Amino acid sequence: MGEQGASKGKNLKKTADSATGTAKSRSAGAGSARRAKPADAGASGAVTPKKKPGRPESHLAMVRRARRINRELAEVYPYAHPELDFRNPFELLVATVLSAQTTDLRVNQTTPALFAAYPTPEDMAAAVPEELEELIRPTGFFRAKAKSLLGLSAALRDDFGGEVPGRLADLVKLPGVGRKTANVVLGNAFGVPGITVDTHFGRLVRRWKWTEQEDPEKVEAEIAAIFPKSEWTMLSHRVIFHGRRVCHARKPACGACPIAPLCPSYGEGETDPEKARKLLKYEMGGKPGQRLSPPPDYPGSPAPPLGAD
Repeated sequence: MGEQGASKGKNLKKTADSATGTAKSRSAGAGSARRAKPADAGASGAVTPKKKPGRPESHLAMVRRARRINRELAEVYPYAHPELDFRNPFELLVATVLSAQTTDLRVNQTTPALFAAYPTPEDMAAAVPEELEELIRPTGFFRAKAKSLLGLSAALRDDFGGEVPGRLADLVKLPGVGRKTANVVLGNAFGVPGITVDTHFGRLVRRWKWTEQEDPEKVEAEIAAIFPKSEWTMLSHRVIFHGRRVCHARKPACGACPIAPLCPSYGEGETDPEKARKLLKYEMGGKPGQRLSPPPDYPGSPAPPLGAD
């Protein structure tokens, strides 16, 4: 590792240490914390969080807490970004369609060969279905995804002059494109603010009690009402980053979470700081990220190409 890589590694370790220390110190004495205070340790030695008594949180208090969480996540993840590799709107659109039911890492490992073979909508629309399927096989559900890619490429060629449209109403008419995919493309290829409600985003905003909704469109509407429109795209990146690195679905790393004092669901996961640190993923855990070509400010290591992991 060169000097730059070593420096990045040190900075990431400091970030993880800081997150753990923040969780420790704030859990010990932050009066504004929304999470439960720990009770005495039980027979197993584990500390069991005790719910803080008091009146239910008002809507105004929730909005203030939500905005504070967003500010703190901005400090933790100043480099938050879309974790799909792309060079233009068409590549982002295709990559986002492929990302359904798989990881961004697997998509990023698959798309170099895909875009080398079919760099434009015209090229992809003319692809032999079986050859396209074989290229995208690593992403799973490859037959259904190939059908969507062929359909959207033909629509772009025939209805939009071979260009990806920059309007939500046009994007959602394309085969295989829903609001989530459209918002990803609009926010990151066209600079149009949008909230991306994927599984991570939905899980975290419910844990944080920003909403109780399960339907993605209702989640999007309720969260949009909490934040200024200018924050929507970056909020999505920060929340998704946090969900992938710290606040996991099955075992969140509560003891290493930098926003633990603001979380009403603190204690659902591992609260021991050292054990929690071992649950951190990607650059927070000292491991490679998901992009083969990450942005220059990304402090972690690039992902390995297909077959190297």
